[in-house]
Amino acid sequence: MALCLLAAAGTLSAQDGAAAIDTAIDEGITQRIFPGAVVVVGRADTILYAKGYGGYTWDRDTRRPDPTWSLWDIASLSKVVATASAVAVLVDSGRLALDAPVGAFLPAFRGVDKDQVTVRMLLDHTSGLPAWVPLRNTPPTIAGAQAKLFETELRRPPGEVSVYSDLNAILAAMIVEEVTGEPLDQYTTAAVFAPTGMGGAEWRPAPADRLRAVPSERLADGSARTGRVHDPNARLLGDVAGHAGVFATGIDMAHFAQSWLKGLSGERNSWVSSPTLRRFLERSDVSGTRALGWDTPRRDIDDGGPSLYGRCTTMSTYGHTGFTGTMLWFDTEQDLFVVLLTNRSYAPMRGSLDAIREVRAQVSDAARRMAGERCAT
Repeated sequence: MALCLLAAAGTLSAQDGAAAIDTAIDEGITQRIFPGAVVVVGRADTILYAKGYGGYTWDRDTRRPDPTWSLWDIASLSKVVATASAVAVLVDSGRLALDAPVGAFLPAFRGVDKDQVTVRMLLDHTSGLPAWVPLRNTPPTIAGAQAKLFETELRRPPGEVSVYSDLNAILAAMIVEEVTGEPLDQYTTAAVFAPTGMGGAEWRPAPADRLRAVPSERLADGSARTGRVHDPNARLLGDVAGHAGVFATGIDMAHFAQSWLKGLSGERNSWVSSPTLRRFLERSDVSGTRALGWDTPRRDIDDGGPSLYGRCTTMSTYGHTGFTGTMLWFDTEQDLFVVLLTNRSYAPMRGSLDAIREVRAQVSDAARRMAGERCAT
């Protein structure tokens, strides 16, 4: 897709914002932070900007990513696009209570204090589980990986402090499967992707769709991991897990963000009611920046660097990032969203995780200028 700037955004600030996005992404490619990227900026009812950059890999003859066609491994964005949103659907319909204990749905989740862990704690990361554990098992089976997950001990009392953990999302997705009686990929496709307009999103891309999938990793033999989830624990869980596994286009992600903005504004026929959507954006006294699935900006960055959502971020901003180099945020008061998809994980340079933070911040601030917001960076 070529550069798309609608007439509604045809001001000097819009042009400056677009140029600043181009500069940030081009610099990211020049610094070899990522080979390619897609950026989509818009409002609840409008796409203001959509553009692809660079290539699928570092090869000179590789294709350029396209916002409407290229499939990306969105990594931890799966936590909000699939898992938290599926829980929201079930909460909205009265089929699941946020304060229900995890053990009521997953009896194998047993151990010291685990009876106190609730669905809410999984979503705001206050469960007490560690950030990550390898789910490797011999021979590798889904059941074996789940067993290792269930036997993982809490590192701190439940409900005291928020520590971001993939394990929380994996368990939340398993609860979705228990409540619905359906595999996570089938339920989320019907209950989330379809009603939010994510027509190109999928789990485990079919062989034909792998042709448009952006590689997420260069393997030791020189080949590329393409169309299969990058995260090793997700692969152990059959490529469908609560923390990773969704593939989507930039426009898919834009439609998802628009569905939240529309629903939060009270638009009728939303896929989830406005009160429930607002409930999922609430933070507790112990959850820090974490809402239910979503993250919110920090004002006290320890190292002096920018917020992931830009130097001009507001407290009405909600978002998430992914290990492969992805980001999504929306601002409820400014009626604005930003999608940034990259394959940072493909042959990454040393320090790329830190370096992409600056790119994310620059793109976020440029998008706000494009939308006419006044902000001094």
